[in-house]
Amino acid sequence: MNQNLVNELYRIVGEQNVQIEEPMSNHTTFRIGGPAQYFVTPQSTEELGQVVLLCNAEKMPYFVIGHGSNLLVSDKGMRCVVIQLYKNFEQFRIEGDRVYAQAGVMLCKLGQATKEASLTGFEFAAGIPGTLGGAVMMNAGAYGGEMKDIVEYVQLMDRDGNLIEKSCDEMDFSYRHSIVENGDYIVIGATLKLEPGNQAAIAARMEELAIARKTKQPLEFPSAGSTFKRPEGYFAGKLIMDAGLRGYQVGGAQVSEKHCGFVINKGGATAQDVLQLVADVKKKVYEEFQVELEPEVKMVGEE
Repeated sequence: MNQNLVNELYRIVGEQNVQIEEPMSNHTTFRIGGPAQYFVTPQSTEELGQVVLLCNAEKMPYFVIGHGSNLLVSDKGMRCVVIQLYKNFEQFRIEGDRVYAQAGVMLCKLGQATKEASLTGFEFAAGIPGTLGGAVMMNAGAYGGEMKDIVEYVQLMDRDGNLIEKSCDEMDFSYRHSIVENGDYIVIGATLKLEPGNQAAIAARMEELAIARKTKQPLEFPSAGSTFKRPEGYFAGKLIMDAGLRGYQVGGAQVSEKHCGFVINKGGATAQDVLQLVADVKKKVYEEFQVELEPEVKMVGEE
C-alpha cells in the first residue's frame, strides 16, 4: 500500500470517503468484480481535481465510474484509484428549455424532472439505468434517440485537472462513442437542450418505453445492459438467438432467455464466467453468420 497516497487522499476527501480494497461487486450493476485498491468518493469538483493531480504526482492510474451500469470488472479487481462520481455529483437545474446537470445524476431522476417541466426530447434516456456522465461518455441511446441529439455542451476535466467545455460537435459523438472514451477527460456535467412539450404526452411516452423495457429486458437479474454493440445491418440479440444460444450458460453467467442481447448474472457469476460466455457467443455467431460481435460493456481491471 502506498501510505503517502493514502494519507493525501485522506487529507483531500476525508478518511470516510476513502476505502481500501473495496469490492467492486458493490458498485456495478453486474454485481461482479474484485477489489479496487483505492476507492475514492470526492465531494466536489475541487476535490476531484486534487485527486487527479495527486494520482499524476504518484504515477498512480485512476479510473472514473458513475453507477457502474456498463462495466465488467475483473475478478482480480483494479490496482488503481477508482473515483466514483455518483451521489456527490447529482445537482441539476432547469432554466427554460435547458437542463444544466452534473455527471453523477441518474438519468431516471433527470427524466422525472424534465417531464415535470414539460420538456420533451429526454424520453428515450429516462429508463437507461445509469448516470449522465456515463451516458455522455458512450453516447448512450435507446428507442431511436441518442445523447448527441440533446447535448449542447459538456463540461470536462482534463488529465491536468483543468476544467474545459466542449460543444456537441467537438465531442466527436458517434455510435456508443465520444472523445471521453480514450481516458483523457472526465465528464463533470452537461448542458442539455430540450423542447417544450405536452406533459401528458411526455408521461405517456415514458410509460410506454418503461413497459417495453420491463417486457423485453431481463431487469430482474443483475447485468450491464446490452452486452454487444449493434452490428451494422443486424441486431446482436437476434443473431445470438438464431445461433441457438438463448439460455446458454457458463457458470453463473447466462445469455438471457428473455432478451439474447443481454448477459445476466444468474447468481454467483464471476468475470471469468462472463468473459468465457462472451467469447463463446462471438465464436458461434461468427461461425454461423460471419458477423463479428463487439462488446458494448466496458471490461476493466487486472487480467
